[in-house]
Amino acid sequence: MLQNTETAAALTGYTPTEEDLRSLEEWFAAYDGLASSPTPENIEHMADMAVFPLNLVTDGSDGDGRTAQWDRQRYTGTMNAVMGGGGDGEVRFESARTPFFLSPCLAVVFTDSVMTAAGGEEHRTRYADILVRRGGVWRFQTMVQGGWAEMLEERRD
Repeated sequence: MLQNTETAAALTGYTPTEEDLRSLEEWFAAYDGLASSPTPENIEHMADMAVFPLNLVTDGSDGDGRTAQWDRQRYTGTMNAVMGGGGDGEVRFESARTPFFLSPCLAVVFTDSVMTAAGGEEHRTRYADILVRRGGVWRFQTMVQGGWAEMLEERRD
């Protein structure tokens, strides 16, 4: 669900059209649908929705920020490991998103999400994605979320 679009437009100076909002909301629905059943095949489809190299921005327990660029292989390998890629259960996402459109083809989207894993365990996250639209198709290019630096450093494919 997209929210606060009027506030975001006032801050960026670009007012998204109904089609801009609809297409972005559809993109996230498709991505969340794939992430809800994180099989290796679905993770490959999630990778199809990205622009590589993919930028990652995070921080670590030491208080320092970290960045990385991932190719498709690193993305799919890491997502399979982190999300369980074995298809051992459905995951449910409830997300509220605030898109900041910089233009019709550039958006920074802030997400507050509750992920409920099989068994009912909940994880609350806040993150941002930078998406670009090429040929009418949205793709994510940058993921920003705190707390993942140790995973970035430990996970080497």
